Amino acid sequence: MTHIPHNRWRPATTEPALVRWALIVLCLAMLAILLVAPLMVVFDEALRRGWAFALASLSEPDAQAAIRLTLLVAALTVPLNAVFGIAAAWAVTKFDWRGKAWVITLIDLPFSISPVVAGLLFVLMFGANSALGAWLVAQGFPIVFAVPGIVLATLFITFPFVARELIPVMLEQGRAEEEAALTLGASGWRTFLTVTLPNIRWALLYGVLLCNARAMGEFGAVAVVSGKIRGQTTTMPLMIEMFYNEYLSVAAFTMAGVLALLAFVTLTLKTALEWRYADQLAASHRH
Repeated sequence: MTHIPHNRWRPATTEPALVRWALIVLCLAMLAILLVAPLMVVFDEALRRGWAFALASLSEPDAQAAIRLTLLVAALTVPLNAVFGIAAAWAVTKFDWRGKAWVITLIDLPFSISPVVAGLLFVLMFGANSALGAWLVAQGFPIVFAVPGIVLATLFITFPFVARELIPVMLEQGRAEEEAALTLGASGWRTFLTVTLPNIRWALLYGVLLCNARAMGEFGAVAVVSGKIRGQTTTMPLMIEMFYNEYLSVAAFTMAGVLALLAFVTLTLKTALEWRYADQLAASHRH
């Protein structure tokens, strides 16, 4: 048997210092080019004519309507997706039944469909040219080119985020704690509140933050179903495009800056939750 000198052994993940620094520099350069530089351009253009002009552009009625609609859509879709995500994750991880793999595939479906195609599907289903859409319009409840269509499209696009964060966590935790609580006489609702929810709370908050960020920034599907009716069905991303096409660059970049700040807040909260969740996992493994 050939003897290998001890000094030739090294961890598989250890690389020469030159390689490590080259990878770090490359990563930082890509971040600077693709993330930092565009953000600097956005804020520079937004403040080109001063803070007063930028804030005045946000006080325009159309801008205010877009901000209100964006917040409304997020306020409606995020709680609904949280409930749907918890229900889907519970059904997938706590029960054994046929077709579970198909359900998981359907949960991931919005990830694989273009948002524009998803918006077109809603137009075909609920548009005035369809039987259901014509009936809803006759009853005074239009879906397409109205707020309900924007909410439905956003729900579809953001549906997987909460469920996909919860399913791996709930699979890892197993069913033992819930079964023990039920054996001791706890009801299903009490078991969920006292056992399941505390165990998934960080993953749930993480999924909710991702869902909220996508809901506020969605463009493709919303652009198709909204009709871009100024002051009525224009969200912030749509309003940015309209301002830019009308050569109102300060207004466009100011609203883009607001969206970027909201994304930064979401990213900060996401990072904090990741650290907190990692600490929780480390503590549970120690015990």
